[in-house]
Amino acid sequence: MVKMKPDFCGWVTKFGVKCTDRRVITPNAFKHCDGKTVPLVWNHNHDTVENITGKIVLEQRDKGLYGYGYFNDTPTGRKSKACVEHGDITGLSIMANHIKETPNRSNGTDVIHGDIQEVSLVIMQANPGAGITSVCLQHSDAGDDDNEMIFELGEADLLHGDDLEDTDTAQSDDDHEDDDGELEHSDEKTVGDVLNSLTEEQMNAVAALIGGTVVKDSGDENDEDEEDNTSMKHNAFEGNGQTANDHVLTHSDFAEIIGTARKGRLTLKEATEDFLEHGDYGIDNIDILFPDAQTLNNTPDFIKRDTGWVGDVMNGAHHSPFSRVKTIFADITADEARAKGYIKGKRKLDEVFTLLKRSTDPQTIYKKQKLDKDDVDDITSFEVVQFVRGEMRIMLDEEIARAVLVGDGRQSSAEDKIKEDHIRPIWKDDDLYTIKHTFEAGDNVSVMADNFIDEAIRARKEYKGSGNPVLFAEEEIITNCLLLKDKNGRRIYGSMAELATAMRVSKIVTVPIMEGLTRETTAGKTTDTYTLHGIIVNMNDYNIGADKGGKVSTFDDFDIDYNQYKYLIETRCSGALVKPHSAIVLETKTSVTSGSEGGLG
Repeated sequence: MVKMKPDFCGWVTKFGVKCTDRRVITPNAFKHCDGKTVPLVWNHNHDTVENITGKIVLEQRDKGLYGYGYFNDTPTGRKSKACVEHGDITGLSIMANHIKETPNRSNGTDVIHGDIQEVSLVIMQANPGAGITSVCLQHSDAGDDDNEMIFELGEADLLHGDDLEDTDTAQSDDDHEDDDGELEHSDEKTVGDVLNSLTEEQMNAVAALIGGTVVKDSGDENDEDEEDNTSMKHNAFEGNGQTANDHVLTHSDFAEIIGTARKGRLTLKEATEDFLEHGDYGIDNIDILFPDAQTLNNTPDFIKRDTGWVGDVMNGAHHSPFSRVKTIFADITADEARAKGYIKGKRKLDEVFTLLKRSTDPQTIYKKQKLDKDDVDDITSFEVVQFVRGEMRIMLDEEIARAVLVGDGRQSSAEDKIKEDHIRPIWKDDDLYTIKHTFEAGDNVSVMADNFIDEAIRARKEYKGSGNPVLFAEEEIITNCLLLKDKNGRRIYGSMAELATAMRVSKIVTVPIMEGLTRETTAGKTTDTYTLHGIIVNMNDYNIGADKGGKVSTFDDFDIDYNQYKYLIETRCSGALVKPHSAIVLETKTSVTSGSEGGLG
């Protein structure tokens, strides 16, 4: 059981105010911590048990979480208690884990849950409303109420020297003499006023706490134990525990800083900065005093390719509720299928036409991931499992769309290849379904862009697909088309929409993965290399078949042997064009004949 009367009390954190890290604590975030006792620590330093100064009992209130602090009877506890009693330290700060937060309208986050593990005494708190509000002073060990004094601390703003009159020439307006002739002071004190009240021991304690600076009495003339005294106390925030060899801040230096603060009614920070600027000493590794970097977004942003085209492919395609798809066509374009004229006395000939059929079976496409349970538990700033599952779905959709449009690009022998007789790529499909057109690359990009537009318009007459198709194209050739100018130097096409109208397509969609794609054919000694630039197709003529309505399934499992979570997302589907002459491919061709240096075809 804790003792009846605390050494101090105050707001551990206030609700509804924005902290320096842009977090806002909601009223119920720590409600379950009401009545909880946690360690009282100096400045969130958990490196050594000596930094635990006592304990604090938490109490849920309407405006925030309140705390009742009790110091230990240890050197650290007694020093911290002295600093609190003298008003040197008034800030409080919490450390919590298992944080749950949601974005708010102020480009920050609302903390909706957390478990408080410790409360720290700090010089500057992150929560503007947090801090010690009252201090209980015991003037004897008897525990008599008559020997107890409670000081209520005001919530005054920090005063700067520029806002005050020079104390050497004028007295503060808040100071006046009472009837007994004693000087009575306002409740608001500058750092200089506080420092004037410190004992030698307390000054040393403050010096040690501020940046962990080493205090050494340079005026000590007792050199008998010089060897033993050269091992100075190290910075409490240094991980290696080694002392700094150069530029230690000595006791005389610190006294000079305090004198400057007293004389000029400056803050300790201002006085220290003035000393470092004009004095002979600096602070090694001063960057450890800088605030920690703050993440702009708790959840990492994906570095990924532009996937806007994926939706045009996947949403535009026709989806059937069965994965095994068969198409049957009767080719009645041959002369044998034509109707014939009859001549009296001659035998009538039978009509002949060809039946064509194609079957496409499904293939499973998946993405698998795993996470260590320890990592899942330790990452509290965002939902890492949800983050990973989102990435898996993005990449699954992109892979299916890639296979549909141009193929997955893996070697035919690769074990993880999406087979092209299961998901038939439009680019490489049979001539019955995909019409292949080549155009001349020309001498420069402008000529090539012009030829690309002309060939698309010419090929459009062969298109037998549904409605008005879409042009899927590489970014570079579309850019070159938009840069075309007339003889007067004016742009021919002012927008993508104007270019689409000229090419007789409903819209143009750029596809980053098309860049540099080639295919090869060999006839005799000649090898033809075709470079893809565009595909004209109405995706409604492409069928994606999947049983159970094309369901994408997700699975998760836990491996107790390796303490790992495993996640799987997969779908089983087929894909193929189902209408003849429903796609047009636009390519350039390079021909190389073995035994020759090659040339353009």
